[in-house]
Amino acid sequence: MDRAYAPLKARLPDLPDVSGGLEREIEDRIVLVAEMNDGVAGCAVMSIDGSRAHLVNIAVDPDFKGKGIGRALLEAVESRALRDGATGIALATHVGIPENVKLYRHLGWSETSRNGNKVLMNKKL
Repeated sequence: MDRAYAPLKARLPDLPDVSGGLEREIEDRIVLVAEMNDGVAGCAVMSIDGSRAHLVNIAVDPDFKGKGIGRALLEAVESRALRDGATGIALATHVGIPENVKLYRHLGWSETSRNGNKVLMNKKL
């Protein structure tokens, strides 16, 4: 995660720590891992509470950027959420990463609100 977020941390000083507490998240949440060439190419951390799913974090190693890993992870997150009974999924991204907002919109997500540096988004499943 740190490698994936390093370029963003350089330009966004208020970006939250993406790997702090990761051990706990791995224990408490659902973690999906994408592997390529015998290594970890990316991961997604999610939770499901009844009909609501939450994409807590998603990261792709820069060495694998542009290879469809992020899209595959998002599809896996949505499939898992549907399988476990969720009817919608939410996420938060940073206002300073407009390319994320644009990508999520392109993939069917809707912006629901903004709160400080957070852009909250939702997708019906």
